[in-house]
Amino acid sequence: MTRYIFITGGVVSSLGKGIASAALGALLQARGYKVRLRKLDPYLNVDPGTMSPYQHGEVFVTDDGAESDLDLGHYERFTGVSAEQSDNITTGRIYQNIINKERRGDYLGATVQVIPHVTNAIKDFVLSDAGDVDFVLCEIGGTVGDIEGLPFFEAIRQLNQELEPLQAVFVHLTLLPFISTAGEMKTKPTQHSVKELRSIGIQPNILLCRSERPIPEGERRKIGLFCNVRQDSVIEALDSEHIYEVPLDYHRRGLDKEVLKHFGINNAPEPDLSRWHDISDSLRTPDGSVEIAIVGKYVSLPDAYKSLIEALHHGGLANQVKVKIRWVQSEEFDSDDADLEAKLRGAHAIMLPGGFGERGATGKIRTAQYAREKKIPCFGICYGMQMAVVEAARNMAQIDGAGTSEFGAPKAKIVGLMEEWTKGNAKEVRSESTDLGGTLRLGSYTALLKKGSRVAEIYGSESIEERHRHRYEVNIDFKEQLEEAGLSFSGLSPDGKLPEIVEIPDHPWYIGVQYHPELKSRPFEPHPLFSSFIGAAKVQSRLV
Repeated sequence: MTRYIFITGGVVSSLGKGIASAALGALLQARGYKVRLRKLDPYLNVDPGTMSPYQHGEVFVTDDGAESDLDLGHYERFTGVSAEQSDNITTGRIYQNIINKERRGDYLGATVQVIPHVTNAIKDFVLSDAGDVDFVLCEIGGTVGDIEGLPFFEAIRQLNQELEPLQAVFVHLTLLPFISTAGEMKTKPTQHSVKELRSIGIQPNILLCRSERPIPEGERRKIGLFCNVRQDSVIEALDSEHIYEVPLDYHRRGLDKEVLKHFGINNAPEPDLSRWHDISDSLRTPDGSVEIAIVGKYVSLPDAYKSLIEALHHGGLANQVKVKIRWVQSEEFDSDDADLEAKLRGAHAIMLPGGFGERGATGKIRTAQYAREKKIPCFGICYGMQMAVVEAARNMAQIDGAGTSEFGAPKAKIVGLMEEWTKGNAKEVRSESTDLGGTLRLGSYTALLKKGSRVAEIYGSESIEERHRHRYEVNIDFKEQLEEAGLSFSGLSPDGKLPEIVEIPDHPWYIGVQYHPELKSRPFEPHPLFSSFIGAAKVQSRLV
């Protein structure tokens, strides 16, 4: 029997529901159970694909091409279970599906309403495609009391009534602020949050209380009494030294034990947390450090690069070094008098991440030139790789008017709009007038690597599968000119039409990839490109 755990949040946003869900999934997995994690997002966008990174943070892409919430990245990294299209749903997608059904006449003339039609659609999503897993963990986005979240709370309330006894558990993540002027920890925000939850028919079984300080026993008793929760089910959630220590910290405080107890499971195997302890030990005792300069467009909001940050840390784990990140706004390098040397001096490697649009593009091109000429390890991803190729076209191959059609009409279209490509057995077709949402090249595609190339050596294979999210592509027509100038096209699509990887063979480490390798990196399986990149930075750190 599949059991369901619903994770909700209260008081304020950004308390860490995604990390809490992922950590709980990892703890259940460590006890030998199969888990699956899902995210229910209340916003009206069909998916986050058209949202600004400043609004939503990173867009996480699954193998089957879903543009989804960044929390799915946490789920994958903590559990190793690859997310799918069916693991993230939004209000927008639910309403889109319902309206399409209504237009077709599927409701047989009935009045379409939030209850039961919207709530039924949410319940169908939660229960669908569970497979043979033991636990499905469903995180509800937003905060209890948000008007857009009400249909989701109503749906899980109904599910609790419809499932078998001991088949559903509610975990509510809340905040215990400490008022320094009063010298007191305040429980009232948590009490009001639970009151709001109970007013819509949901009684939380477990309270996961975020706090900057340990919770006194008296306060735990008070919370349990006023929130109608057993004192043992009031779990302390202090800040951890690193996110990969959260499972260990939650286990020490009994979260997984309490969850199983509420399901009536008293004979669960003890968890094997050895690999989490190994990660913790590696993070606490690094053999030196390296500094990576990330030259990007959205550096004021690090969540825009969440998977990238984690993949860099995974590369650090593989090389037993601590990774320090220097955030550099690429737009600062757009002007002719920009002092790259002042901003990048001392960095052991440079990262050019993905993005869209003209702002900061010139800065990335200049950064790519700086890294190439100064022989600093450089890693370009998606848009970053495209700007590196434009730089090579201008300054290595001397191609007049080299640029990208993403903004403007360059004389030499080094990067242009993809108009068609093959996905599976179907041909995908796009044009300038195509809708922006859901029309990129999305999901997992195969790339073939050049024998003897650096990337083939790094991967240990000549065929790879990686996740994509882009609308523009490097123009294969310029391959010969660029290779003559010293830029090697070391990875191509199986039909040879789409460049996937470029590298400079006589550079210490200079690689650009069209896909997003950070999406598949995990702490226990660091992505080979990031392991190699941080290894090159480690070598560079001994030279400067």
